[in-house]
Amino acid sequence: MSTDGEPLVVDALDEAALEQLGARLGEALEQGLVTLSGPLGVGKTSFCRGLLRGRGHAGPVKSPTYTLVESYPLEGGTIHHFDLYRLADPEELEYMGLRDYLTGDMLCLLEWPERAEGVLPPADISLSIKYLSPGRRVMFWAHTGAGRAALARLDVQG
Repeated sequence: MSTDGEPLVVDALDEAALEQLGARLGEALEQGLVTLSGPLGVGKTSFCRGLLRGRGHAGPVKSPTYTLVESYPLEGGTIHHFDLYRLADPEELEYMGLRDYLTGDMLCLLEWPERAEGVLPPADISLSIKYLSPGRRVMFWAHTGAGRAALARLDVQG
């Protein structure tokens, strides 16, 4: 299990493995904030797609690069998927009501959190995806009690 110190490190050999890892996190964390960092094209949206499909979403999942947020009302609660790549100023999040998304039984997945520095509350879990040859390396950090409990339930070999 990881805390703010040492990350939980998991290697995903292909996109399917990355999606499966996302589905496992979706089973382990019911609500809260998950931030995803990594370079363009590394698989942040693929991870989110796996989490959403694991929670029962059957439709398409694409990166909300232009809309900033896509919401998925599901049986277990709403999941909001943010992509802040095109965010010009972190204060834009205040105008769009970010705080309203981070309440209740919602799970928020937020790509490019560094673009909202100083505005975001602490994430329950932050993860970073890096290129690995072959595949990807995913590093998870828990920052709250809910995050630590979720990583403890995450069924992966780190």
